Amino acid sequence: MLRLISAFGIGLVFGVGILVSGMGNPAKVLNFFDIAGTWDPSLAFVMGGALSVAAIGYRLVFRMGAPVFAAKFSLPTRTELDMKLIGGSAIFGIGWGMSGFCPGGLVPVLGIGLSEPLMTAGAIVVGILTARWIISIGQRHTSAPA
Repeated sequence: MLRLISAFGIGLVFGVGILVSGMGNPAKVLNFFDIAGTWDPSLAFVMGGALSVAAIGYRLVFRMGAPVFAAKFSLPTRTELDMKLIGGSAIFGIGWGMSGFCPGGLVPVLGIGLSEPLMTAGAIVVGILTARWIISIGQRHTSAPA
C-alpha cells in the first residue's frame, strides 16, 4: 500500500510541476521548436532544472544501496543503439513536435476537457498498437521455418 501511495505522490508532484511550468500548454512547447519565429526558451530551462534535480536524486538514491519499496533497483541493461530505439525516438520527436504534447505533459491535461489532448492520447495508443503489430509480424517471419 505504501508503494502505491508513494507512486501516486510522485505522479502528483510531477503533474503539478508540468502544469506550474506551463509545459501542459502545447503552444509553449511548439514555440520552443519555432526558432525562426516565436521562439520561447522556457522549455530548455524546465528541462535543465529537471535534469539537475534528477542528477542529484540519482546520486543520493544510489548511495542508499537498495530502493525503499523494492528489493533492488530496476535499471536497463541494454546499452546498444538499434533501429527500434532510433526509429522510436524519431517518431516520438516528430509526434511531440507536431502536437506539442509529450506523454509526460499530456497526462496532466487529459482531464481539462479539450479535444487536442484526447486526440494525441489516441494517436499514441494507435502508434503503440501499430508498433506491436509490426514487431509481431517481424518475429513471425524470423521464426518461421525456411
